[in-house]
Amino acid sequence: MTSITEIETDIPTLHAFRVEGKIAAADVEGMAERLQAAFEAHDEIDILIVMSSYQGIEAGAVFDRKALSAQAQSVRHVRRYGVVGAPDWAEAMINFFAPVSPIEAKTFDLKDEQSAWQWVKGR
Repeated sequence: MTSITEIETDIPTLHAFRVEGKIAAADVEGMAERLQAAFEAHDEIDILIVMSSYQGIEAGAVFDRKALSAQAQSVRHVRRYGVVGAPDWAEAMINFFAPVSPIEAKTFDLKDEQSAWQWVKGR
């Protein structure tokens, strides 16, 4: 079972993912491949991650080559990046770097998922 599943959206430039359970390297690589394809298809995209039941990440998953490449390219391609239900450490990192990043990033509590969808859609 995969821990990262894509959530269908009605906007071609909005890519959303749900995280459930412990993230494996294969899950990170699959998400990176989908984002790489989105970067090739569109100059700018928006991303929403919903971490509904995050249970950690495998050590090797953080250093996946495709994921690191997608992360590097995100600076040029990602307009808005929202995370719902981020663990405390991730939320702190996102909020710390948000003021100096070219990416508009914001975190939301799980109970505020609808607000996150509205924000990432620019409404």
